[in-house]
Amino acid sequence: MQHQATTAKNGCSSKDANNGSKNDGGSATESLYGLKDVDGVVGGPKHGGLFADADQSFAELDGLIQPKTVSKTDQEIVRIIGQHLTSIGLHRSAEVLMQESGCRLDHPAAAKFCQHVMDGDWNKAEMDLTELKNVLVCPQNLVEMKFLLQEQKYLECLEDGRVMEALNVLRHELTPLGHNVVRVHELSGFMMCSTGEELREIAQWQGKGHLSRGALMERLQRFLPASIMLPPRRLHALLTQAVDSQKERCPYHNVKSNAPFDNVSLLSDHMCSKDQLPLETWQILNDHCDEVWFCRFSPDGTMLATGSKDTTVMIWIVDPDNCSLTHLKTLEGHSYGVAYLSWSPDSSHLAACGPDDCPELWVWQVETGQLRTKLSHASEDSLTSCAWHPDGRRFVAGGCRGQFYLCDLEGNVLESWEGVRVQALAWKTDGKTVLAADTHHRIRGYNFDDLTDCNILQEDHPIMSFTVNSTGRLALLNVATQGVHLWDLQDRILVRKYQGLTQGFYTIHSCFGGLGQEFIASGSEDNKVFVWHIRRELPLATLTGHSRTVNCVHWNPRFPHLLASASDDGTVRLWGPSQECRDSANAASTQATTNNAAAAGSTVTNHSSDSPKSTPSNSGESDGD
Repeated sequence: MQHQATTAKNGCSSKDANNGSKNDGGSATESLYGLKDVDGVVGGPKHGGLFADADQSFAELDGLIQPKTVSKTDQEIVRIIGQHLTSIGLHRSAEVLMQESGCRLDHPAAAKFCQHVMDGDWNKAEMDLTELKNVLVCPQNLVEMKFLLQEQKYLECLEDGRVMEALNVLRHELTPLGHNVVRVHELSGFMMCSTGEELREIAQWQGKGHLSRGALMERLQRFLPASIMLPPRRLHALLTQAVDSQKERCPYHNVKSNAPFDNVSLLSDHMCSKDQLPLETWQILNDHCDEVWFCRFSPDGTMLATGSKDTTVMIWIVDPDNCSLTHLKTLEGHSYGVAYLSWSPDSSHLAACGPDDCPELWVWQVETGQLRTKLSHASEDSLTSCAWHPDGRRFVAGGCRGQFYLCDLEGNVLESWEGVRVQALAWKTDGKTVLAADTHHRIRGYNFDDLTDCNILQEDHPIMSFTVNSTGRLALLNVATQGVHLWDLQDRILVRKYQGLTQGFYTIHSCFGGLGQEFIASGSEDNKVFVWHIRRELPLATLTGHSRTVNCVHWNPRFPHLLASASDDGTVRLWGPSQECRDSANAASTQATTNNAAAAGSTVTNHSSDSPKSTPSNSGESDGD
């Protein structure tokens, strides 16, 4: 029965391994799911009732089933089903299926090899490789397969305390292969382990037995063609792909799953409810006493920063249990108002910029609330946008009057670029190139290392703001009088134009967000928030509640069901799923991955003298070409 459990995990059929031969000896010569072998385990007479009748039916079929002629596709389906039945312990059912279809689960040589690996019969397993050499996906992989076998043998010898035997394997079987010398040196260091527990911990190995051997067999199987031996858990893999594909096509899917089939039925196609999107106002923040120009969640999703015309920045804590916002502190002194905010990648610092006539940039240490630096290079400067380098130790800042600086945390200007009228900024993920929207309706790439620049994309109208997704490949632009445009920065093509919102010459900040950043949101001059799926031009939802222009929206990178919006009505709104989905959404969001946490993006802006709304820039001005 121990061998049955082992075989079930890997789908090895010793019936195929024998192929009628009795020369192999040991457990490999007995069918692991022959009818007599499992008689009485499931459906035997001692169970009585329906199972007893079923057992009698199987007994009548034994040896009398005539194989049917089936197509190649049907043969593959039968093999996949047979593998799954075997993996869940339904050996009798798998045996009858194979007999009636005339199929074999695996090639006899491959099944025999699998059985010897699971039995730990390393000499026979290596001999089996000779038979399989000609059917390997790549014959050169034979050395790799031998290496993996001997590695397992070596570790098992060490765990059993057979040090001299392990040393012999290392010297005379592993080393002569001349393969993966670095790993051989690492294996030799395991000789110093005094206990099996220490060995398993240092080697990150499961120990002698069917678990580690099963893992080994899965690694070995990738070298064998599927026609010889099915890949492990093939049915599970196919169903996972199908479910993932349906989730990708679902326009509302916004819930993190811990396993492929969580909250999914295989009996029908997957389709989420629209209620999973942030459609309802969960909280309204009225603490600012003037227009709120900007809002931004921290990259770790634990805080929200809001900037206002009232000259303050407010920091809010996100409660992970009920996803509500609680005021933490207020950062004061921004005499021009706060029109743009940028968090450092580690969420420790916050940079604040003002509108077009503001020559200052403030960098705050968030935990202490202390001002780290105040950048004011010249009184005629206009520092309206900034972006952090991925290392968090530098940032770029610029404005529409021709300033473009690379600075450190102390405010020292490390490099500058003359004559570039910056509307918006973002670092590329490579940490070498800064993307800057300018007054000529372009986004250009600037390399501060070698002081080179190049065109990335060209719009026909002013770019009011843009943000880049977590991969650095897609950019979302708010374009004056045009709306929201999605660009592929790598292929340098316009991918999609989103419909619905009202976008004039006000600076409105849109964002990527939701699970896997599959959604897009933007404020609008008609006081609404629009939500789209990234692959659909028409909005999925229109959120109402603000009474004046919505200047900025931002999706929480940690809790994909939370969206914040800032408006000229002086309020910040926190949006979440409908009441029916709230409890399940809160539970699922706590499992959000760090990849989503890295999806804060880098939104950039263009502001006027007393409001984040500006007129078109003079395209005739020099841009330092």
